[in-house]
Amino acid sequence: KADEAFLNALTLFGLGFSWGGFESLALVSDDQFKVRRIKPSFDGPVIRLSVGLEDPDDLMDDLAQALDAYAAHDRN
Repeated sequence: KADEAFLNALTLFGLGFSWGGFESLALVSDDQFKVRRIKPSFDGPVIRLSVGLEDPDDLMDDLAQALDAYAAHDRN
């Protein structure tokens, strides 16, 4: 799946929920929409990001290369 390609490509973001720590984390949040009465009107996965104290430029670079992995997987 493309969302897994995105998450697997991240190098600075850990995977999981944030419990108030200082590290950046990411996780797929699509399941939260299954319990809503009104469904969102967009396609694709929802990735929840908790941004920590790492260098912002490094985090943006990490997200950019993960989006590239997502796009490459989506094309295949």
